[in-house]
Amino acid sequence: MSINKYKPHLFVLPEDDANHHIANGFSCNLNLNSRAIQVLPPAGGWHKVVDKFQEHDVPEMQKNLQRMIVLLIDFDGHEERLSYVESKIPEELRDRVFVLGVLSEPESLKRDIQRNWEEIGEALAKDCYENRNELWGHNLLKHNRTTLDRMISSVKPYLFN
Repeated sequence: MSINKYKPHLFVLPEDDANHHIANGFSCNLNLNSRAIQVLPPAGGWHKVVDKFQEHDVPEMQKNLQRMIVLLIDFDGHEERLSYVESKIPEELRDRVFVLGVLSEPESLKRDIQRNWEEIGEALAKDCYENRNELWGHNLLKHNRTTLDRMISSVKPYLFN
């Protein structure tokens, strides 16, 4: 089922296959409105996420005020990457763009918690829906807290049933 572009919706632009699988797991949550989220194909690296966002998504978001987007990247241990990516977001779109990701890489999170990609995504969605900080509170994810809080307050009214 595809999104309804005339209603509020969320796109997810993942960096790589691991992030893509996590996003797919998130979107499989039974409490989620499947017509309000679309996981895009992997960009092929965090720089390419930024490039695709700037070249394709920025013009589309300027035309469609209902669209929000998650840029799902690996921070590869570089916390300053968030500032860099945020600097590429036009001011008028900042409240509709969310940069999230694992502090190192998703493979480290997977090894640490012993879950597959889809289970990780489902657990993250459950945390959002139930307003918990169980998996989002993990050492490799807790740096997302400020952005996550902002995202949840923006998308929860239409993303979760």
